[in-house]
Amino acid sequence: MSDAADITRLAKSNLTFAFACVPKERRADLNSFYAFCRVIDDIADDLGKSKGERQAGLNAWKEALSRTDNPPESLQAEVVAMRERYQVDPELLLLIIRGCESDLVPQRFGTWQDLQRYCYQVASAVGLVLVPLLGGSKQAEAYSISLGYCLQLTNIMRDVGEDLSNSGRIYLPLADLNRFQYTERDLIGRVYDGRFLALMKFQAERAKGLYQECVDHLPPGDRRAMRATEIMRRIYHALLVKMEKDQFQVFDRRYRISKLQKISLLLREMIR
Repeated sequence: MSDAADITRLAKSNLTFAFACVPKERRADLNSFYAFCRVIDDIADDLGKSKGERQAGLNAWKEALSRTDNPPESLQAEVVAMRERYQVDPELLLLIIRGCESDLVPQRFGTWQDLQRYCYQVASAVGLVLVPLLGGSKQAEAYSISLGYCLQLTNIMRDVGEDLSNSGRIYLPLADLNRFQYTERDLIGRVYDGRFLALMKFQAERAKGLYQECVDHLPPGDRRAMRATEIMRRIYHALLVKMEKDQFQVFDRRYRISKLQKISLLLREMIR
């Protein structure tokens, strides 16, 4: 088993679960791409290393992506080969790195538009790379961009408490906090009240609109090729519904979808 396959197997993420419906001949390249995303994210989030060390790790990856003589069988060589094989825009891989790079220091987002630019880098760019890897057409790109926005926003809502514990990260737009007279200090203090619930319900309505955009943008001819990402959409939408029903207890709870429910969603997608 390759290093990329090991990383994918051990991650046990929703995306790797969705790979179960992908033809076997495509899985090696999907594993390489997932491993790339996982490694880049882990470098940026490794609080055991200094900011300079993490920056150097990301810079090394930028350099590797510009070369064709990376060590044989290395993940770097696999990713470059995958990029060339599917004619992936090199800028998309660099966007993913730059998005993770921006997390090296705690950041704030003034508006949804500001946050959307970040989501494009760390999520929509991933979706755009997946289009050719899964066998989709150019017409599926608008769908993948919307998918990146709604999945990342759902992640942000789920991880509010966890992000606060991780260097005081806040991803919710500050303009939205102001809308409900809920301050940054309130969020850091994990104040759970009517203002917070109103803020989170507002984010949920935005996310629901983005999920609907995904449905509207998916070309019928691409539905079969994009099954894996459709499973992702279903899983994360179910996660959003679960949080909403539980009144967004995100300060002290990590929401998950059970394996049984994931299997049910996968089977439903497979028989469509």
